[in-house]
Amino acid sequence: MMEVRLNDGNSIPAVGFGVFQIPNDGPTYDAVLAALKAGYRHIDTAAAYMNESDVGKAVKDSGIDRSEIFITSKLWLQDYGYEAAKKGIETSLVNLGTDYIDLYLLHQPYGDVAGAWKALEEAKEEGKLRSIGVSNMTPKIWQEYVPQFNTVPAVNQVECNPFFQQKELRALLDKEDVKIEAYFPLGHGNPQLLSHPVVQKLAEKYGKDAGQILLRFEVQDGLIVLPKSTKPERIEGNICIFDFELTSEEMEEMRAMDTGKGTHDPEAPGVGENLLNAYKIHD
Repeated sequence: MMEVRLNDGNSIPAVGFGVFQIPNDGPTYDAVLAALKAGYRHIDTAAAYMNESDVGKAVKDSGIDRSEIFITSKLWLQDYGYEAAKKGIETSLVNLGTDYIDLYLLHQPYGDVAGAWKALEEAKEEGKLRSIGVSNMTPKIWQEYVPQFNTVPAVNQVECNPFFQQKELRALLDKEDVKIEAYFPLGHGNPQLLSHPVVQKLAEKYGKDAGQILLRFEVQDGLIVLPKSTKPERIEGNICIFDFELTSEEMEEMRAMDTGKGTHDPEAPGVGENLLNAYKIHD
């Protein structure tokens, strides 16, 4: 598995397995075990996914040494603020059944972001978190909050795929060697993306499916990708992208597909309140 070096000196597998919207108490456990068996060594969960415990059980039962598996989780909005975030971090550690988390993110950029980030920084110093980062930060939101931080985030996890390549954000983050983790790397199943003539042409040339072409482009372009599936054949296929390489001309063809538009706008009015109301992870 290819690894990406973060700005804090740690390394992260370039392809992770996402478990968003996979239920706890069985389905997530089965999916994570299948992913680990297929060769994934990076699992991406979150407190708000409500399946951290299944992830932890699957990692423990896999027979693979904990040190070989990279676990990402995220702090939910309900636990923002310094004191609340400290408790949220401890809850994630308990749910995952581990004494450290490889990467822990602020899941959304609303509310007492600075207070929550301070708790992440302290937990990193204590060894409970190896790397820390943020998610869903646009250039505007990044410039609002990150100058308040003592530590520059290692990653920013955002929507990113060939139709939405986050070029402005990447230019900003590159200045401090902050990596982008791409969620919806397959365009959330967008048929227009999967059937795009450039993608289909490359799929035929390399004997790959459309999803593998998209993921190969993204990894080759320096992104960390988080494809998700519960189907064993798709889980296996999404990691089989290291036996071919796109040419520089093909990379440019893919870059030309960018529309600059995604499906989620973190700057839209009321997003933070709507998310907080939609996901209540505790009383």
